[in-house]
Amino acid sequence: MALVPYDDRDGFIWWNGEMRPWRDANLHVLSHGLHYASAVFEGERCYDGRIFKLREHTDRLLNSARILGFQVPYSADEIDAACDATIKANGLTDAYVRPIAWRGSGEMGVAAQQAGVNVAIAVWEWGAYFGVEQRMKGINLAWAKWRRPDPATAPTASKAAGLYMIGTLSKHAAMDEGADDAMMLDYKGDVAEATGANAFFVFDGELHTPTPTCFLDGITRRTVMGLAKKRQMKVVERVIKPEELPRATEAFVAGTAAEVTPIRRIGDQDFTPGQITETLMRDYEAATRAK
Repeated sequence: MALVPYDDRDGFIWWNGEMRPWRDANLHVLSHGLHYASAVFEGERCYDGRIFKLREHTDRLLNSARILGFQVPYSADEIDAACDATIKANGLTDAYVRPIAWRGSGEMGVAAQQAGVNVAIAVWEWGAYFGVEQRMKGINLAWAKWRRPDPATAPTASKAAGLYMIGTLSKHAAMDEGADDAMMLDYKGDVAEATGANAFFVFDGELHTPTPTCFLDGITRRTVMGLAKKRQMKVVERVIKPEELPRATEAFVAGTAAEVTPIRRIGDQDFTPGQITETLMRDYEAATRAK
């Protein structure tokens, strides 16, 4: 199937308080966010007409902007309403939702306090992130060359556009090797996350996940942990060394785009999707469509 370019589609994009025809949602080439990565965004999913964890995503968008030193010129209520309105304007019930805020073209240079802040929201149909077949049998991850940075060197608590540069590099390299994605280490050499999703491992029947000291404590990550605790599973947040992974019996990633997706291999280490992963996949799907 041919890819439809994202700048040449039908529909509407919410742009600074109004609905624009999709093809007219353009920004100037001298926008600060394009040159200096002064942009923050969210990835959300809409199921049966309801955006899952909408307020949590909106709150994180606003907080990410504050971490990057700018103020989003809309309240959380206004952004929530705009997300819902964009879904309706495009006639969708199951969709991916992408709010983004960025410094504009009012000023150029490293310092850009007067650049102005723009906000846009786009929605589109998007199925399983890794494809249905790969998701059911588990994905294959290569080890990334790039590492998640020390929080003293980058605003790692934000969902900032610039932090995804090494994710793109890592995923492209992994795909060139025939893998689906990459597993990243942190700056200390401990297991961190995949390029756009948090990681979980099963050790001795317990669910373990890396402590998010230098990467996002994902909304889906927290949701999955909550679902596991409801099942009376023991959940452990801790430092996980890569040399420990041969002891893990199951592994999966969790994120808004990836949802809950089993891992069948990381590097040369194989995993078999099992009962814990399957249970949490079902529970997460049920949670996203609960009324």
